[in-house]
Amino acid sequence: MQVAFYAPLKSPNHPTPSGDRAMARLLMSALRKAGHAVDVVSELRSFSASPAIEERQPIAAAARAEVERLTGLWQAGRKPDLWFSYHPYYKAPDLIGPVMAAALDIPYITAEASYSPRRNALGWAGTQSLVAEAVRGAAVNLCFTQRDMDGLANNIPGAHLARLKPFIETAPFRDSSAGGTPHRLVTVAMMRPGDKLRSYEMLAKALSRIVERPWTLAIAGDGPARNDVQALFAAFGDRIQWLGERNASGVAALLLEGGIYVWPGCGEAYGIAYLEAQAAGLPVVAQATAGVPEVVEDGVTGFLTREDDVPAYAAAIARLLDDKDLLKSMGANARRFVLEERSLENAVRQLDAVLTQSMGRSQ
Repeated sequence: MQVAFYAPLKSPNHPTPSGDRAMARLLMSALRKAGHAVDVVSELRSFSASPAIEERQPIAAAARAEVERLTGLWQAGRKPDLWFSYHPYYKAPDLIGPVMAAALDIPYITAEASYSPRRNALGWAGTQSLVAEAVRGAAVNLCFTQRDMDGLANNIPGAHLARLKPFIETAPFRDSSAGGTPHRLVTVAMMRPGDKLRSYEMLAKALSRIVERPWTLAIAGDGPARNDVQALFAAFGDRIQWLGERNASGVAALLLEGGIYVWPGCGEAYGIAYLEAQAAGLPVVAQATAGVPEVVEDGVTGFLTREDDVPAYAAAIARLLDDKDLLKSMGANARRFVLEERSLENAVRQLDAVLTQSMGRSQ
């Protein structure tokens, strides 16, 4: 099939790395490995930080222009067989796909769409209604987490839903030997205000409780809050290794050299980095919050502590530092979990089966 791919929050071609960009690229790769041709059909970013009309109106106008451009483009050539929209949500609804899919009479599919009624009271009712309309009309909506699936099922009756669990490309880890330095902690995360900075704050507080243990921490990441993050860890001196932004191969190499992956994950949708760390044989220490339990098996591939419980988080890191046998067994479990259950190859089969079923439903 010819797939029209669109990510209203962040294009797969965006220059700034993020989990969103990474998952968009992974989905495109999965579609291509399943034998489909995939094109990013628009670079329009429909995101706005607030629902204010002065922010939303220019985006709506740009979306109408994109509809006109694509209509003219496909009138002169072959139209796509389906539209695939990645991560439409209240701050970045898909303003193009539903219109084009209806006009071209092709199936419309979403992945990682979300809906939360509490956003309506904060002024987002208009954009959420657009998300609900798109989800309701989709041939299928692929849900990466149970939380997202419940949100759609409870608020958009009749929506066609299917699970596709978060996955990664495991090749960089499968062909490399796992097992680095046990006391080397690793973090890979952007440095920006909000949930990311909150996680860095929690991690710094937790490490201050276990300074007597012989750990080091390698941090890969950069962003507008870099100075704030560095200030949080200043007291630890040369125990912190600042690596800056790293590409995919650099991240894989870093993880394969590590011992434990530490990232609290405040507000984390699920976190591709958790899967990458486990593929490298690192047990994870995170919080049992948001979508993190979808990618880390508590007590098996790592520890998930209570939300905002700094002492518990510090104790979980200390337990792995103190018990090398536990660290080794959890690391092996983590590697096996991702390589066997969360690989791109598994996702290809699941995704293709769902698409085939949805195409049949729409005919």
